[in-house]
Amino acid sequence: MGVPMNLSFRQLMTFREVMRTGSISQAARALGRTQPAVSAMIAGLEDELGFKLFERRQGKLTPRPEARFFLEECDDILSRLEQTKRTLSGISKLEAGHLRIACHPAASGFFLPKVLTEFLSDKPGIRVSLMMRSSSLIEELIASQQFDVGFAETPEPRPSIRQSDFDLECVCAIPAGDELAARPVITPADLDGRRLAVLFAEHATYRQTVKAFDMAGCRFEPMFELQTFLPGMRFVGAGLCYMICDMITAHSHLAGLAAGSGVVVRPFRPRIGSRVSVLTPAHRPGSQLSEAFCNMLRARVEDMQAEMKEILGQAV
Repeated sequence: MGVPMNLSFRQLMTFREVMRTGSISQAARALGRTQPAVSAMIAGLEDELGFKLFERRQGKLTPRPEARFFLEECDDILSRLEQTKRTLSGISKLEAGHLRIACHPAASGFFLPKVLTEFLSDKPGIRVSLMMRSSSLIEELIASQQFDVGFAETPEPRPSIRQSDFDLECVCAIPAGDELAARPVITPADLDGRRLAVLFAEHATYRQTVKAFDMAGCRFEPMFELQTFLPGMRFVGAGLCYMICDMITAHSHLAGLAAGSGVVVRPFRPRIGSRVSVLTPAHRPGSQLSEAFCNMLRARVEDMQAEMKEILGQAV
């Protein structure tokens, strides 16, 4: 049967309580209302429905068959409303919801999962979609509003994306037992003709590194060409090469991915930049959940940067 759209939540609650208790007086006590108010509520409900729900005989209410059928509908409606209320309450308390995150490879193996683990520690009802994608694809996914949060290499500004940018610097990864590990700062002259692990030629760090070597008149000798810096840490740890890599990869390695694997990091000069950004769609407001996660992510990027500066400062 169709339920009129102007039925109120209070009418449905009152009707259910009358059916449960079997009398106006008991329903009034349970609801904390007066008997006349409950009677008026039931009469108004019957007017809206267009038929009688109860027979009134000698001061007693007897449910008609229509009332018993309507009770099933009423229970279903109230159950959905109560579930909706619980869900909305959970959302407001960051206890429910779905967070869709796209992350570039450098941060997807350790850094961002670590931040996400901390964020979810007191939010067991949150569902998460975490996808590793290239930075260029993340930019498009955020611009088209397919994901809530992106963490990627900094794109060119565009109207469809809000971004918080971080200007990080690259560091030099060195085998722990190598002679260069004793030096506080590494320069192209130190790596002149030495074997390197580098990213593909189109990447900004590759171009910056080549330029630094050219300006210093030093030989640039790539041994490994990589899609991401992370596997290069194993090659460095094995003494096969050196690597000028982004700060997040270095921090992830030192913080836990391969702690004690025989790699140390040192500042590299001239400075080679590695910019990353927290990205969100600009044409729709972020949920409370995504905003809270973005706030934590930005804070943890700053914490990571401070930790790495301390580590690098100790070498100088």
